[in-house]
Amino acid sequence: MTLRHDPSRWGFPPQQPQPPFDLPSAGPAFPGWLEERLFDQRIVMLRGQLTSEVATGISAALLTLDAAGQAPIQLHVACPGGDLSAALAVVDVMDALVSPVHSLVTSEAGGAALAVLAAADRRAAYRHARFKLTEPRAAGVTGTADEVAAAAGQHLRELEEVVVRLAEVTGKPRSRVEDDLSAGRALSAAEALDYGLLDEVVTPKAR
Repeated sequence: MTLRHDPSRWGFPPQQPQPPFDLPSAGPAFPGWLEERLFDQRIVMLRGQLTSEVATGISAALLTLDAAGQAPIQLHVACPGGDLSAALAVVDVMDALVSPVHSLVTSEAGGAALAVLAAADRRAAYRHARFKLTEPRAAGVTGTADEVAAAAGQHLRELEEVVVRLAEVTGKPRSRVEDDLSAGRALSAAEALDYGLLDEVVTPKAR
């Protein structure tokens, strides 16, 4: 497969075949062979709490797949929440990709994971998936009172970005989204589809 960015243009030697390597971790560990098989199928897993370490692994996987071709990347989501700053780091990468990202919620999505879900080009879920509209939490902040106040202000600005994006995706007024996040509204997959958070709910095949 030809990479879109040719290193030889800049005087670097052609790339040589590399031995198998460990894919960046994006949550609780899968067996290496399974991680590689999923990666070959252009599938990236977001599972467990979204931390800065998980965000780094997901971002590295997305960028690697984007450089290898422009076919859609499948982002499977099973994430109850996490740090807002980590979520926005993944969102920034998704916004910069050439390849479209299709997300599939396999069990649950809430809090910070909603920001990642909203950044996808298409959003689907299995029919028993669950959604929790809650405000993404800020990463732990320590320091002086001024530093904590500055961090709180930054968190509010980032939260506003998430609210705006969710409003755009769902077609709901920002005030409605803010109220639902504050209330911690829970949605089934069918309800998330009606809400505008999803494009599709995956249903069983006809037998």
